[in-house]
Amino acid sequence: MKIVVCGTGYVGLVHAAVCSEYGHEVYAFDNDAQKLTAFASGDANRIETHVNEPGLANIIRETLDRYLFFSTDLASIIEGTDAVFMCLPTPPNLDGSTDLSIYDDAADQLAKLLARRKDRRRVVVVNKSTVPIGTARRLENIFKSHNVENFGISSNPEFLAEGTAVAQARRPDRVVVGCDHEQDSRILRRVYSQFVHHVRIKYIETTPETAEAIKYVANTMLLTYISFWNGVGAKIGEKIPNVNIDDLRLGVTADERISTWGSFVSNGAGGSCFGKDIASLINQLRRVNVSTKMLEASYEVNEYQKIYLVDRAINEVGFKFNNKIVAVLGLAFKKHTNDMRDASSIKVVESLLGKGTARINAYDPLANDSAKSVFDPSKNVLFEKIDYFDSAKAAIAGSDALFISSDCEEFRGLSRTVEELVKAPYLIMDGRRMIPDHSDLVSKDYSYIAVGSMLMGPTLS
Repeated sequence: MKIVVCGTGYVGLVHAAVCSEYGHEVYAFDNDAQKLTAFASGDANRIETHVNEPGLANIIRETLDRYLFFSTDLASIIEGTDAVFMCLPTPPNLDGSTDLSIYDDAADQLAKLLARRKDRRRVVVVNKSTVPIGTARRLENIFKSHNVENFGISSNPEFLAEGTAVAQARRPDRVVVGCDHEQDSRILRRVYSQFVHHVRIKYIETTPETAEAIKYVANTMLLTYISFWNGVGAKIGEKIPNVNIDDLRLGVTADERISTWGSFVSNGAGGSCFGKDIASLINQLRRVNVSTKMLEASYEVNEYQKIYLVDRAINEVGFKFNNKIVAVLGLAFKKHTNDMRDASSIKVVESLLGKGTARINAYDPLANDSAKSVFDPSKNVLFEKIDYFDSAKAAIAGSDALFISSDCEEFRGLSRTVEELVKAPYLIMDGRRMIPDHSDLVSKDYSYIAVGSMLMGPTLS
């Protein structure tokens, strides 16, 4: 098959690479020439500056210029295409609705090109990004307005988790394809031929609207589950004496009907999907007069979870952040990625600076450079108070408090490092329960608060 992928972010680049790995002729289109030059170099360091995903650079290097090609000229690659995958940004508007302006512009550009093509074979345009229910109809109308012939619109949402996206694209738990016409379904069966009759992979064919809804309901349910554990399970461990949150989790999830995924309490979920998608679904349901109280509660719990350890530090420990130096470990929204989109660390840093913190010593094994563009002093002068370090040890040294905001392996068991570098009184805020041997620190008068546990160690007021 000849495939065009419009957009080379996390979704688009992974999809293009894995499709090329299966022998399709794939052309990845983007307007960002500098980014495409980095991808076309095959150099892992240059690729991972833009999209850092384990195993992705290897696929690109192995398929480059044989099955995988990069182009900034959509007109030159559109002829003879069987399927065009739309993998474009869908940012939120201020009211939570989805901004489809980038999508509409791309669809308009694509429609003009398809209307002029010489090859009139059937082409299916596939929405891969998460888009509001009804977007397939929206694109259909755009294409009809340009008199495009012999085309179909499909919804084929992605379900990739960053950090494991390549593995999941190679072996998904399900492939959801929403088409109106059998001929479009046949094209996508050829694209995904290795999955169609797989014994362990669900290949689901449905309507475009149902496919669009599946993605929203799935992400909303996942965030609601995370919010339940953070808003209920963690709070039981923090407020009721002699409750062990780890044993609570093990006991509850021993029921095979209850997932272990999402039961590990934390300082909130981030990333490009959860918050944006639940806000969009709330907006979509409000428009059809459906109550969204449960979704609103899930969203609010998750947002507050990102900063509530700072509030606990003030209210329970009596810690005064004014003129203090705080080390923040973990800037990306999760480990094994450099993606800062909706990362919990953003609200942590903003909260700490708002409390008068003198300096923030920041460190992430992959996301320091990404964080610098997010915490841009030209946008907020307070970001000048952030210093970036090349190790956890360097960030902790000389600080008055520590906040752990992601579960990178190197942050686990930092008790000896903390004891060597800083002396009590000292506050540790553990948003990922990464220091299981904290009792040694507590016995030496370090103050320790973690998601799901009561304050351990002295108050500092």
